[in-house]
Amino acid sequence: MDRKQKEELVAKLNKTFDETEMVVVTHYSGLTVAEITDLRDRIRESGAKFKVTKNRLTRLALKNTKFEGISDLFTGPTAIAYSNDPVAAAKVSVEFSKKNEKLIVLGGALGSEKLDVDGVKALATLPSLDELRGKIVGLLQAPASKIAQVLQAPSGQVARVISAYSEQGEKAA
Repeated sequence: MDRKQKEELVAKLNKTFDETEMVVVTHYSGLTVAEITDLRDRIRESGAKFKVTKNRLTRLALKNTKFEGISDLFTGPTAIAYSNDPVAAAKVSVEFSKKNEKLIVLGGALGSEKLDVDGVKALATLPSLDELRGKIVGLLQAPASKIAQVLQAPSGQVARVISAYSEQGEKAA
């Protein structure tokens, strides 16, 4: 990789850090290509991204971004998971590291807030934005369906009363 390519990579990473909300830093030593591919697929499905990084170039890209505080995590074979959803990258990384001990979560950052391993794990337990949106939609729809049931109930009761009276009238006649 020549100097120009390195400068382009640093600029691209810097832009990525400016546009993202959550970064998780991991060690991936010992993962096979198939395992990394599986991890990337899972992360992509959650709306996040995964990238193996060069430490020196990544530390340069972190300068003047909200994630500058995590530059000390970039030692050894590192990779980053990042997303705009504050939970997606953490959730998939932590779940994968539980099943495969070769992926080690080192820490991360949510905005300018630096997170240790426990902070990333705690964040991973929260519902994602999509899950929260689903719950909100469910909550909003529930009252509307209950109102419809209440409004329909009186007309149904009136119909049953009329039906009962008509049956009584038929029996009397």
